[in-house]
Amino acid sequence: MDGKSISCFSALPQVETDEVFSLLAAFRSDINPQCVNLGAGVYCSDEGKSWPLRVVERVEEELSEHKDSGRHDYLPIEGDPRFLAVARRLTFSTGAAFPTGQEQPTERQVVSVQTVSGTGANHLGARLLTENLQPRCVWLSNPTWANHHTIWQSLGVPQRTYPYYNASSNSIDFDAMIDVLEREALPQDVIVLHACAHNPTGLDPTKEQWIKIAELCQQKQLFPFFDSAYQGFASGDPDQDAWAVRYFHQLQPPMEMCVAQSFSKNFGLYGQRAGALHVVVNDLSQAERDNVKANLAHLIRTEYSVPPRYGSTIVRTILESESLTKEWLDDLQHISGRIRSMRLALYNELCRLGTPGSWRHIIDQIGMFSYTGLSPSEVEVLRTRFHIYMLSSGRISVAGLNSKNVKYVGAAIHAVRTDPPVAI
Repeated sequence: MDGKSISCFSALPQVETDEVFSLLAAFRSDINPQCVNLGAGVYCSDEGKSWPLRVVERVEEELSEHKDSGRHDYLPIEGDPRFLAVARRLTFSTGAAFPTGQEQPTERQVVSVQTVSGTGANHLGARLLTENLQPRCVWLSNPTWANHHTIWQSLGVPQRTYPYYNASSNSIDFDAMIDVLEREALPQDVIVLHACAHNPTGLDPTKEQWIKIAELCQQKQLFPFFDSAYQGFASGDPDQDAWAVRYFHQLQPPMEMCVAQSFSKNFGLYGQRAGALHVVVNDLSQAERDNVKANLAHLIRTEYSVPPRYGSTIVRTILESESLTKEWLDDLQHISGRIRSMRLALYNELCRLGTPGSWRHIIDQIGMFSYTGLSPSEVEVLRTRFHIYMLSSGRISVAGLNSKNVKYVGAAIHAVRTDPPVAI
């Protein structure tokens, strides 16, 4: 014995670091005055600063002044029932951004629990389905949010991908998507769908295409799992952004499905982790719904016991008030409008410079992210030479652009696309 101890953890597998957070760390350590962060999915103002929603700031002040003695108490395992009521209404009931207090008939199919934002909702729903539905596989779009792969892999569910992005045309490869699913998907397979503002491409199906996807899910008996992270944030209109979820929900014969809902983006509550999981069940009996909720509560208890309450309190305070809801909608219009203006500004700059390639897709996409079509090698040059940080896939967060850096970003993209490269 040489006296050296061997760690129990020496045989741990090597895992890849998360690219988004690694990129953010590299950006924060960059002292170049021209560095630009186009990696993180966080909305920033035109000054490049975090922008708490105005209505959220107002509610925070009111909550602080009120000094509710129970503000730090535990919530129920399933979450704040008032928050869940408005979250459910916002997701499933057309024209009901401000709740009437009356449960809609279609909402009676829905079992809702509060989660640790959208990631927690995705994982909780995946656990419920894995342990009960036991799907043969889960279908994910190619590409999709990287954490979808991580979540389903952690549960041991085999993954398949359906075509989604056509790199040559920077558009949805819809015919290929339908063809693969029609030929290869089997009953009880889970299919993950992005409710709006597809991450990372920013490309959403048209209503006609959504109808075909819904018909396919019915015919093939697939289990839809919607990830709804950008409702209201994408277009500025919560009803428009929830169209696909509501269409699936209103289909006859009815389809069971899950919806993972996040309030990080549309309320600017990134660090507060406010979210919900909604499970649509065909059996309308109270006993069946209670049992689904009990199973979800059991899973929650094994992970984090109870959800965080501060963010959800802000959300339900706003959505329970007609006047505050109108202020929230105004803030959403401001956010979505600035993102659209930055898309147009970058597009115009690349066109003005005559940058090689087609850039129309930048303004055809929607939401926070744009799949630029830049190659990994071009992205690397943008980072090392120009201090512009984006994912290796070429995905950028459009919210990181502003009136002060958009010309610089456009010129840098032009430089790496020009042969030989030009100086800026």
